[in-house]
Amino acid sequence: MLPRWHILSGALFTILILAVAPKISFVYLSLIFFASFLIDFDHYINAVLKTGKLSLIEAFEYYKKREKELDEYERKYKKRVRGDFHLFHTLEFQLLVGIIGIFLLPFFYLFIGMVFHSLLDLIGLAKAGKLHRREYFLFNFLRKRC
Repeated sequence: MLPRWHILSGALFTILILAVAPKISFVYLSLIFFASFLIDFDHYINAVLKTGKLSLIEAFEYYKKREKELDEYERKYKKRVRGDFHLFHTLEFQLLVGIIGIFLLPFFYLFIGMVFHSLLDLIGLAKAGKLHRREYFLFNFLRKRC
């Protein structure tokens, strides 16, 4: 899902939370909203590492090109492949944020925004038939690299 859709969906989700629980502070609502799309910062970090360029536009171009490459490879070889690794999208990272959220309330609201984002990603990947492209577990990623 493109960032603009995560931003729009995050805004609507935050408004929904405000409607359901109007006593939540603006700071916590802001944390949910920003976490709902800034979790994709790991995409940017990955693009910078792969291209060596700091430009956000270059990062978008990298992913557009990368998606085409993966689609062509899968079509040509009839073999499913994983995309790039994104740390903030892993179950372990999000659980860590959730556990910290038990002790530090702001992290709980970050966790809510991150989980919302990940659910949108899962739905989008499933609809596109590309659920297999994401690595969901940090431990699997590390195990395969060693």
